[in-house]
Amino acid sequence: MTDAPATPGLEGVAQAARNAQAGAAGERGLPPVWLWNPPHCGEIDIRIRKDGVWFHEGSPIGREALVRLFSTVLRRDPDGYYLVTPVEKMKITVEDAPFIATRVDRLEGEGGEALVFQTNVGDTVVAGPDNAIRVEIDPATGEPRPYLHVRRGLEALIARPVFYELVEMATPRGDTWGVTSNGAFFPIAPPGAATA
Repeated sequence: MTDAPATPGLEGVAQAARNAQAGAAGERGLPPVWLWNPPHCGEIDIRIRKDGVWFHEGSPIGREALVRLFSTVLRRDPDGYYLVTPVEKMKITVEDAPFIATRVDRLEGEGGEALVFQTNVGDTVVAGPDNAIRVEIDPATGEPRPYLHVRRGLEALIARPVFYELVEMATPRGDTWGVTSNGAFFPIAPPGAATA
């Protein structure tokens, strides 16, 4: 979907999300979707592709503000991902992680070094004990798939250029290479692997 008017179903969800966002702000100024238990209202044809692009009925959602709005009412439940408002809960499809970490900055503070990430939907996330970095290795290709915990079970896939920056920042701890942020060490290469 481009900048054309939204379909009534999509616009209805968008309006409910706007109302939820305006009515109750939780952590980081986000609606407290984890507190809401509305009835399940079915599925909406929204898919978040592996590259972080949001689609509705097969077409990209071209309005960044709409994607950002939907991202604020996204929740991960044991059986999948949902857009949740106080009055409805609509299941969507997420191919991998719902967000992409598109930038990282290394900052020095009183507590030591911190890695601050930006996501494609406008979130700022400081890696640390509550927002871990993890790396999965594809068993077939050996390629790393790095992730950052954003909030309440939602993760961002760390974009390849950002991951390369992390690799350049990595230091050894024993035979494992990793990065430190907010006092936590995150392995980013398997034991014994060279990083550069």
